[in-house]
Amino acid sequence: MTATPDVDATRLASPELLRSVFRRHAAGVAVITAHGEQGPVGFTATSLASVSAEPPMLSFGIGTGSSCWPTLSRAERVGVHLLGEHQRDLAATFARSGADRFAPPTVWHEGPEGVPVLDNVPAWLICRIHARVPAGDHRIVLAEVLLGDHTGPGRPLLYHQGRFTGLRD
Repeated sequence: MTATPDVDATRLASPELLRSVFRRHAAGVAVITAHGEQGPVGFTATSLASVSAEPPMLSFGIGTGSSCWPTLSRAERVGVHLLGEHQRDLAATFARSGADRFAPPTVWHEGPEGVPVLDNVPAWLICRIHARVPAGDHRIVLAEVLLGDHTGPGRPLLYHQGRFTGLRD
């Protein structure tokens, strides 16, 4: 016998339904950075996904209303940083609208290809933008991995139920 969904809990598609469902989906936390004409830009992303092994490619989403979108819409290269449990404040800073994301206490340096690279992250990549695919009020950015480092400190930071958290053993 198969269980039937609770008809009273069923809702028609809406932005709130999507948000509510994805609050239940634990996702890794990344910060995407790029060099812009006015300096570095960056934002917190939980939509990071591996796309292809050959060539190595990944994807992430960005809202077209984001303050970072004008720079990302023209950028050729981006930095992709996987955050650790010890970086909840950093994730919150890059998620906050209007924040000076690269001011102290954020520690970063100009990396390869002029891309801003965050220090002390578990892993980072420099990627070449391959495509920007329209997807409603967002763009899905496909990017080819050029180089990176996976030897940084920490266990992964997760986003679940509207907050940053760590893995539980």
